[in-house]
Amino acid sequence: METTTIRVDRGTHAGLVEMSRSSGDSLTETVRQAADALRRLRFGLRVQQQYADLRRDPEAWASYLTELESTHVSDGVD
Repeated sequence: METTTIRVDRGTHAGLVEMSRSSGDSLTETVRQAADALRRLRFGLRVQQQYADLRRDPEAWASYLTELESTHVSDGVD
């Protein structure tokens, strides 16, 4: 695996090392997981904001709900 160096403050480094030790993962894996978690969090926040924007427009929200209902596929699981 090719790697690179990043600079972080000592407190952040200590926290990453502690998470790494407690999980048994390498420091590299811990940083990768942290970056992935941040990427997923930011994606979720963007989706949440987009839904909030959509809800503020009653016509667009009604259209969304209509489209959502028309594309519903019943799988027999409620």
